[in-house]
Amino acid sequence: MTRIILTRHGQTDWNREERFRGRTDVALNETGFVQAELTGRCIQSRWNPAAVYTSPMSRAVKTGEIIAAPLGLKVHPLHNLNDMNYGEWQGLTADQVREQWGDLLNTWYHAPQLVQFPGGESLVDVLARTSKALQDITQQHPSADVVIVGHDNVNRVMLLFMLGLPLSRYWHLVQKNCAINLIEFVDNDFVVVSMNETGHLAAP
Repeated sequence: MTRIILTRHGQTDWNREERFRGRTDVALNETGFVQAELTGRCIQSRWNPAAVYTSPMSRAVKTGEIIAAPLGLKVHPLHNLNDMNYGEWQGLTADQVREQWGDLLNTWYHAPQLVQFPGGESLVDVLARTSKALQDITQQHPSADVVIVGHDNVNRVMLLFMLGLPLSRYWHLVQKNCAINLIEFVDNDFVVVSMNETGHLAAP
């Protein structure tokens, strides 16, 4: 059995501003560093990971490094775990997007599976590459604990895939910064044990 400890990176200033982040390399803020430290302590106390995989974005890599350091591990950035490419929307707020792409923004909020971002990806694209990443990781670690540090949209898509739910349910999941999801891969199938746990972030 492969046990996957899936988490999202720590907070950035753009998370607070609700901008479309995507492939813009935004660093962790002070709160994000604290969240990563607390997440690392929680993981170290509950599991014994053999590897830490991350998105190549620095906010995910740094979160992964903080988690990996006390375990004596190095992070392995994977392109297929990268944040969604929002194309021309990257760096913009929803209000700024609405000025030029009002109808498409409305579709994003009500039928996200139908949206192809201008110059960017779709949720179908994210599903294709993240499911490949999961396949590679589970094959490489058939009987170990592994940590994956992803992004809000990446984690939502992976969880929908694991649950066998359509991409239309995208907005029915929540992924807070440094939340922990626990998944078991056994008999060639995924079992989602828990989602979006954040109790460890309230630790003193």
